[in-house]
Amino acid sequence: MAAISFFGDLLQTISDRGRDLIGIGRGDLAARANAPELVKLCEDLISRKGEASGVALARLILERYATLSARERVAFLRLVATEFTADHAAVDEAIAAYRADPTRAALGALHDAAEPRSQELIRRLNLARDGTRALVRMREDLFGLRRELRREEADPDLIDAADSLDSDFEHLFASWFNRGFLVLRHIDWTTPAHILEKIIRYEAVHAITGWDDLRRRIEPPDRRCFAFFHPALVDEPLIFVEVALTAGISPAIAPILAHERDLLPLKAATTAIFYSISNCQKGLAGVTFGNFLIKQVVEDLAREIPSLKTFVTLSPVPGFSAWLDRERRSDAPQGLTREDVEALRLIDEPDWQNDKTKCEAVRKAMIPAAAAYFLRAKNERGRPLDPVARFHLGNGARLERLNFLGDVSDKGLSQSRGLMVNYLYDLSAIEKNHETYANLGTVAASSAVSRELRANLPPMRAVALAEA
Repeated sequence: MAAISFFGDLLQTISDRGRDLIGIGRGDLAARANAPELVKLCEDLISRKGEASGVALARLILERYATLSARERVAFLRLVATEFTADHAAVDEAIAAYRADPTRAALGALHDAAEPRSQELIRRLNLARDGTRALVRMREDLFGLRRELRREEADPDLIDAADSLDSDFEHLFASWFNRGFLVLRHIDWTTPAHILEKIIRYEAVHAITGWDDLRRRIEPPDRRCFAFFHPALVDEPLIFVEVALTAGISPAIAPILAHERDLLPLKAATTAIFYSISNCQKGLAGVTFGNFLIKQVVEDLAREIPSLKTFVTLSPVPGFSAWLDRERRSDAPQGLTREDVEALRLIDEPDWQNDKTKCEAVRKAMIPAAAAYFLRAKNERGRPLDPVARFHLGNGARLERLNFLGDVSDKGLSQSRGLMVNYLYDLSAIEKNHETYANLGTVAASSAVSRELRANLPPMRAVALAEA
């Protein structure tokens, strides 16, 4: 951390001296600017050769961007998306040169010519102190612009330009946040309070209700939390995972989160359950952290606690409720029989989950439906509809078990009708599972899950969903 602080102070010194080179006083840094004026400063930034003046100008642009209203930020991003494209004449020349002489040098020149100017702008803005943090927040604003353009059914060229700008951000972030720069930290009760506050705020799967709830999750020796950090965002977790050490695979979340429970001695722990994985930075969407996080935590826990033999998740199924409702309304359901549709009418009744007779009738229909959802329902790219399934299966995990009423919280009943699943990370099979999923779209599943699939279902159609 001392090295990071030194580097930041060095950038600050360069920036302060660079202000003199571009004629900017300290009072000017706080001045407001509108979107067109800020775009002019961006043009100036990418045309400069000097490092010191570039750092100062990058800082000025980002600080003025931070003062803009939400509307002005959107206007600025529209202009960047449309005006900071590649030089099309230069691209045409580079293509002609490559066709005339298809050497690697000519191909490199074509690559340079085809790169949008927005990529160079983002690189130079990153020169400013805390520039990476500001750019991550800027991309969050860009998400808002893209949603707005689609809602307005805007000019397709403008939509394409905004999408292209987002691809520039994602491309650069993928390099800046690659695994080599990530630092794994154990989050416990001695972690600084300002980081613990962010863990509470960023928890996206099972809400943390306050400090006491957080303490129950991270202080006991049979509970762990790990997070990835990046040197450019020192006190900002990128992603974190909560782990319960148990004596077996848990089918429900309530016992894990219970206020009163018996602590398990570490020597009795045989299973590590990853029950919550939360991405913390919306602006880093599309940049992969979770697979590295889980695999490193598995390695670290296995080394620390030799008695651990089983590594599984206890995962939500966020797409299941919507899919099930579509199936129930369909004239020709693909994952349900007519008998299942009739039995599942019970879930429309209040408090059905508290009636044993209704629960048993629903279970007999819902578990086979869940098997169809995971094993047969695909999106247009031939992958499972459920985003959590795509994540874990893509990591090489196996769909191990379907858990009826695994989460009976309001959120669990709303998004998945209470269903939860276990994905098993079998270290001896991860690579094979990953390869077959990546190349063939095959869902690795236990025989217990496969047996639940109805034999008399019609062929499945691909489903086009925004979230899929």
